[in-house]
Amino acid sequence: MTNRAYKVKYGLPAQVMYCKLCVMSNQKPNTSVEYLNSDADRTYIGFDAEQICAACQYNVVKFQTNWETREIRLLEVLERYRKSDGSFDVIVPASGGKDSIYAAHLLKHKYGMHPLTVTWAPHIYRKVGWNNMQKMIHAGGLTNLLYTPNGNVHRQLTQLAFKNQLHPFQPFVYGQKNLGPLMSIAFNIPLVMYGESNLEYGDPTGSDEEEMTEQRFAMKHDYDQIKLAGVSANDLLQNHRLTKNDLQPYFPIEPELIHKVGTSVRYLGHYIKWDPQECYYYAVEHVGFEAAEERSEGTYTKHTELDDKLVPLNFYAMHCKFGIGRAMYDAAQEIRNGKITREEGVRLVQKFDGEYPSLYFEESLEYLNMSRLEFDATCDSFRSEHLWKLQGNAQVLRHPIE
Repeated sequence: MTNRAYKVKYGLPAQVMYCKLCVMSNQKPNTSVEYLNSDADRTYIGFDAEQICAACQYNVVKFQTNWETREIRLLEVLERYRKSDGSFDVIVPASGGKDSIYAAHLLKHKYGMHPLTVTWAPHIYRKVGWNNMQKMIHAGGLTNLLYTPNGNVHRQLTQLAFKNQLHPFQPFVYGQKNLGPLMSIAFNIPLVMYGESNLEYGDPTGSDEEEMTEQRFAMKHDYDQIKLAGVSANDLLQNHRLTKNDLQPYFPIEPELIHKVGTSVRYLGHYIKWDPQECYYYAVEHVGFEAAEERSEGTYTKHTELDDKLVPLNFYAMHCKFGIGRAMYDAAQEIRNGKITREEGVRLVQKFDGEYPSLYFEESLEYLNMSRLEFDATCDSFRSEHLWKLQGNAQVLRHPIE
């Protein structure tokens, strides 16, 4: 599948291939430090000589890991940070989804910790997402701090991120990554525990990280160097009528603040074998977690990423830019965990990936302050020629999964 005759954007691999074990494409971006990396600097999921993706390679390691030994290590870590007076001793970033409910509930009810769950608010809450958040708090017996950024600022940054990078969730990602360490500093609670590791999605580390490296969330505040929504911080201050106070929640944490508190950011998935489907069953059993009534657009599932009405639009934008959609992410993960076969996954990707985000589309367009015509034109402008071709009036993938 060599595409040398076609223009390739964003430093994407010119040759399109799909993992032979799951369905993931080699066009999937790795997690990056969004403040510094431009699209041209991105790296993409690794494939070995047998055309096996890095996430499936990690999956082999995961199934060979001695999880009893890892749990002993978890107990040692928790004991180091546990507080005997009943005050909060671990920050758990939580959306109210199945994975964060599992993490927070397990830490409290199995391991005897005192978690403070913290939430960076969605753009536009879905009712089912809000209801699950309330169940986490009330049925799950968990304390929650909901952080809602300045609505006008967040909307403006989202609009810029969509127009400049076709990445409407980038400002949300800034806040989501920062909030745990930020609240660690605010409440003097050193331990921050996220759920699954990014290794589950194929990030290149060479070995399983026990702690998230500081460079992922901490950085000196250089207003020329740091970018938000594809624009330098100085440009936002000078030309977009934003203030340093407006931008503060989106900025990385100053390193000296991290060192003062001793913030340690970890993944529960390093210590416990992570299975998203089992997290869902756990959340249903212990807090009454609800799946959506309808299938999520762009995929076949009803129980993932239910909090934000802009989620379908975000996955559609990702599909336009990288040729990877929501069904591919879901199917690849379920294949690795033995829930479906690769053949089933291929059919699901073929049927649902890249579905147009109709359900909350008018609200989403209003939030982005654009018409459908502008939306479609922006999405089309970010399509890479090596991935897409015009067939009649429709854009279709040159190399769909088979």
